[in-house]
Amino acid sequence: MYHFLIKPLLFLMSPEKAHYFATGCLTFFSNLPGGAALLRALFEVKNKKLERHLFGLTFKNPVGLAAGFDKDARWFNELANLGFGFIEIGTLTPKGQIGNPKPRLFRITEDEGLINRMGFNNLGAEDAIQRLRNRKTDIVIGGNIGKNTATANDDALDDYLFNFNTLHDYVDYFVVNVSCPNVKDLTKLQDTPFLLNLLGELKKINQTKDKPKPILLKIAPDLNNPQLDEVIEIVAQTKIDGIIATNTTTSRENLKTSPAEIEAIANGGLSGKALKERSTEVIRYLAEKSNKAFPIIGVGGIHSAEDALEKIEAGADLVQIYTGFIYEGPGLIKAINKKIVNSL
Repeated sequence: MYHFLIKPLLFLMSPEKAHYFATGCLTFFSNLPGGAALLRALFEVKNKKLERHLFGLTFKNPVGLAAGFDKDARWFNELANLGFGFIEIGTLTPKGQIGNPKPRLFRITEDEGLINRMGFNNLGAEDAIQRLRNRKTDIVIGGNIGKNTATANDDALDDYLFNFNTLHDYVDYFVVNVSCPNVKDLTKLQDTPFLLNLLGELKKINQTKDKPKPILLKIAPDLNNPQLDEVIEIVAQTKIDGIIATNTTTSRENLKTSPAEIEAIANGGLSGKALKERSTEVIRYLAEKSNKAFPIIGVGGIHSAEDALEKIEAGADLVQIYTGFIYEGPGLIKAINKKIVNSL
């Protein structure tokens, strides 16, 4: 039904309009009598073999929704009905910001991908907690945090600390996002001295809380091996809880889409099938080089159950989907979970 009816309808709209239309329909259907139960019956795979226990949390299955889909924590209750094991909200910043000018989200259908330069558009961390307070699901919720575009890199630490303190009581784990290519100069924060300071400060504050929360770092697929070695060392020094590999890429290699179309879209982070191999390479490198010293959440180019298993075999403990969710629909979540059960 998704491929023959829903997806063709959504793909007639601009990507951003389709996003809000789809989430609006999901909310409407979930609020109908019996709607949420029907969605769970259609898409949820219940099996104890799928449970994962990582950094003190229990995930009912290893398939999550990556950050960027539910930026403002508007739809996590409804999205939980589609069979996800966890949902990551954000990226959230201290102050609301409109992001980059539209159009800023593009489909490249020949490659089953997206190019986005959203620019951390969100209503702000304090706004999100108004909805997180009304959480109706026991699904694990992650909070992806970043800095405001207007904040100079020299002051970025304050933004991350504000987000961390504001959201601490309302999310189950944190993701420090310094790898988005669509916020001016953000990726410069991947430098080792800054990360050691930032993650060290977050860990320090975390230890003062009644219930410390896991802290993960999200990294770019465009890091080279020496830079990945630095990431391994950063995790060892700061003792953060894990890595999310990977964010979107600035690379445009090996695309089927015409160079003219890619050039017309211009800058932005690429996600989808073209990212699959590189993100898996990063996962495998981190897992092997660190001797699996820390948990890894694998994301990037998962469009099938086989893609997800490939990432797990490479060293990922959990996986996340986003672009594959858009191209394949919610049936992808069920397919991955069933494949995992059958592989055990």
